[in-house]
Amino acid sequence: MVIMSAKVSKRKVLTGLIVAVAVVVLLAVLLGKAGEAPAASVQESAAAEIDAGSNEGRVAFLQSFGWEVAETPVETQEVKIPVEFNNVFTRYNQLQQSQGYDLSQYAGKAVKRYVYAITNYPEDEGQNHFATVLVHGDEVIGGDVTDTRQGGNMHGFAMPAA
Repeated sequence: MVIMSAKVSKRKVLTGLIVAVAVVVLLAVLLGKAGEAPAASVQESAAAEIDAGSNEGRVAFLQSFGWEVAETPVETQEVKIPVEFNNVFTRYNQLQQSQGYDLSQYAGKAVKRYVYAITNYPEDEGQNHFATVLVHGDEVIGGDVTDTRQGGNMHGFAMPAA
């Protein structure tokens, strides 16, 4: 029988345990995210297939999310993305980031804002919901769906569950 002994300090054992735990956590995070389709890639693939510089392209973009919209925008406007974001615009950009966009890349630039009336919003009999599409060049850079009724809310392009 062979008996071996080694002298190891508590510091080395603790360091080894911390490194091992960190590796396990890192692997769990990486493997957990490997099965998910990132929102940005879903948005990029939808936006890459359309020409947002044309009305037909913007309508097709909204239709890719299941929206039926009036063929003509109710409002078309050039807007400037602020250089410095206030609290309201910071929250709006967080909504954009949740759907794979980031308006901070366009700070100080003029973009086009197109607003379309949604005709098939779940549980809405009136014309209370509108889709806003922000376009720079021929590319969708953000937008939202807004309920214009008192107390209404705003969300990303994805259609809510009925």
